[in-house]
Amino acid sequence: MLNILNKMFDFNKKEVKRLEKVAEQVEALASQMAGYSDEQLQAKTPEFQNRYENGESLDKLLPEAFAVAREAAKRVLGLYPYKVQIMGAAALHDGNIAEMKTGEGKTLTATMAVYLNALAGKGVHVVTVNEYLATRDATEMGELYNWLGLTVGLNLNSLDKGGKREAYAADITYSTNNELGFDYLRDNMVLYKEDKVQRPLHYAVIDEVDSILIDEARTPLIISGQAGKTAQLYVQSNAFVRMLKAEEDYNYDESTKGVTLTEAGIEKAERAFGIDNLFDLTHVRLNHAINQSLKAHVSMHKDVDYVVQDGEVVIVDSFTGRLMKGRRYSDGLHQAIEAKEGLDIQNESMTMATITFQNYFRMYEKLAGMTGTAKTEEEEFRNIYNMQVIAIPTNKPIAREDKADLIYASMQGKFEAVAKDIAERHRKGQPVLVGTVAIETSEIISNLLTKHKIPHNVLNAKNHEREAEIIANAGNKGAVTIATNMAGRGTDIKPGEGVLELGGLAVIGTERHESRRIDNQLRGRSGRQGNAGVTQFYLSLEDELMRRFGSDNMKNMMTKLGMDDSQPIQSKMVSRAVESAQKRVEGNNFDARKRLLQYDDVLRQQREVIYKEREQVLETEDMRALVENMIDESIDNAVALHTQGEQADWNLQALVDYISANLLDEGDLQAADFEGLTAEKITDVIKEAVKARYNEKEEALTPERMREFEKVILLRAIDSKWIDHIDAMDQLRQGIHLRAYGQNDPLREYQQEGFAMFEDMVASIREDVTKYAMKAEIRSNLQREEVAKGQAVNPKEEGSAKPKKMPMRKSETIGRNDPCPCGSGKKYKNCHGVTE
Repeated sequence: MLNILNKMFDFNKKEVKRLEKVAEQVEALASQMAGYSDEQLQAKTPEFQNRYENGESLDKLLPEAFAVAREAAKRVLGLYPYKVQIMGAAALHDGNIAEMKTGEGKTLTATMAVYLNALAGKGVHVVTVNEYLATRDATEMGELYNWLGLTVGLNLNSLDKGGKREAYAADITYSTNNELGFDYLRDNMVLYKEDKVQRPLHYAVIDEVDSILIDEARTPLIISGQAGKTAQLYVQSNAFVRMLKAEEDYNYDESTKGVTLTEAGIEKAERAFGIDNLFDLTHVRLNHAINQSLKAHVSMHKDVDYVVQDGEVVIVDSFTGRLMKGRRYSDGLHQAIEAKEGLDIQNESMTMATITFQNYFRMYEKLAGMTGTAKTEEEEFRNIYNMQVIAIPTNKPIAREDKADLIYASMQGKFEAVAKDIAERHRKGQPVLVGTVAIETSEIISNLLTKHKIPHNVLNAKNHEREAEIIANAGNKGAVTIATNMAGRGTDIKPGEGVLELGGLAVIGTERHESRRIDNQLRGRSGRQGNAGVTQFYLSLEDELMRRFGSDNMKNMMTKLGMDDSQPIQSKMVSRAVESAQKRVEGNNFDARKRLLQYDDVLRQQREVIYKEREQVLETEDMRALVENMIDESIDNAVALHTQGEQADWNLQALVDYISANLLDEGDLQAADFEGLTAEKITDVIKEAVKARYNEKEEALTPERMREFEKVILLRAIDSKWIDHIDAMDQLRQGIHLRAYGQNDPLREYQQEGFAMFEDMVASIREDVTKYAMKAEIRSNLQREEVAKGQAVNPKEEGSAKPKKMPMRKSETIGRNDPCPCGSGKKYKNCHGVTE
């Protein structure tokens, strides 16, 4: 184990030495660049672009290009990158993660790597966690890129397709991770290739890379339509759950946050709903609704996991403390919380397209990132994203004092000690930043400070509109700011006048987060660029992390020693115990994300096949060969199915019925036409008749319109079947873990069944295309239509997964039992034939 650690640290040392040499090459060109006029410096961009087009690699261009960007930054922004920033930029160019402490100037560091890679002309994406930071960086750094002759785009949620296309066409595009993922999904739902907005994914630099690729890795992006109505079921389940008693009717496991009904609870449910057996297959939906209502009441807490705002349940991100507007808990949990809070219940949604950030960002040719805290997750970055974490040295040594944790017996004692510490620091004018894990905690501290008459600002998910302003003033003399753990991330807290003499910014943590990275981020807000600062964490034995990981022994020890709330323990040993608990949680979380990725990879492979097929339909002018191929395969399958065994056992009439229903008009081919023929000859006869009919159809319609008709039916079949398939895969995934009880590996079962379902879906697409190509009457107003209206994550707007009926002309050849040509999937007699 020690050898592995030594190797890792050796790798970082070697890498830092290598990057130092690169930085020295760049610095050696400084005086040459300084001697250029503005025009000469600006002329370097087209020169580099020509050299790249003529075969010179970006690696070869690096020293010169970095030196140009560095000199330009000095002239345009008044900022001149330090040696360590050049090293960080070189790490980004290599497709790695530059770990740079807070205040070391990551935004400026990225400019050199972004400029170099933008010279290739394939587009560079700079990814940030929110639109405020994307807009700020695009505006500020955009001046530099524009001066150097490159174009800059800003991709915002509010832009229309034209605006987005323009943003993506720029050399450098600033965007949030969410918007990039949703644009990718939407691009693979368009009906015309001109409607796509993204270019192929080339190079991305992700700011706060740990937040996006680790913290948000388990949250898939979803475009959804509405599913069936289940509101009443949640109302009834909610009313029932309210009557249950803890331990008597249900058990709650705090370490896993699992809630389960006891035998008494099950009997109560059966009596309340008038049923014999809650676990009967006919009561699956009811059982599910009761379980989700239980979870909503027992393990989901208002103002911790979610807030109620404007009559809606809004999720609070447990990592950032920000409101996640538009996102909904899946699997009916959101509806259960809405019922619990007495709000209008929205319908459950139906997934139309989905992707995780893990799989989206792995599609880039090259991926890089920067953050102040990534070393604790190095293994995950290496295994999943193939990125090394390079710890870049700070420009000046860190002068901040990180004090050992103070541990109190109860939360009450802890909060009072925190308030006392803040009051003392506030009296002498030292600015204080108080970090909390939950909104609830920030409000407790706020109330205590109000009692002590200490003026302060609260920065949590309920108040993030003023975030930038509050953070900008947090370093001023006497300022007291309470913030949920990641609020203000990406914004530096600069010490005000006279603050450094008072000891710099004091950061007080009111609880340890389950991830060490989040604690380190909080610490990193103080002591930027070698400034003075101090950090102190206050813990109690009643904190969630301590409760979950055995604080009983410690509590007993404190009681035996006769220690009360006024006497905290301050011990490195205790701090180490807390850190080992955090490591355990991080390990569990990594395993969960890895498992999620293994499951998601099944859908990723399928998604790539379908999206590639779809792209081929949009890009290729003539799809006749593909349609004919599908028709031929359908005929081969049908003949094989009906000509099994001895010739006397062949069911030729059933084959004729299939042909009449799917390929030709009734009576065009009879069973007598196949008497005495081999299966191969029967296949040839059918294909010949079908081809002749297809040619007639094309002649009547004109080849141009026939090509468009082929695209219409292909897109409709692919989209409707794919949406159903995603939903089916989602259902399979929900229950697959139960296979473990039968000694089967759930992942393997999911892979095998998912593959079989995909094969069925492909066959189903083929059958649909065959049927529509041969039997549908083509309308004069032929146009492509969406199978369903999709919405990113928020399914509140009306959306339906059923194809709309399309206007149609009556044809003399439509049989009453034929599929209706409008595309509804119903028989003609039950659809448009009703009114005839």
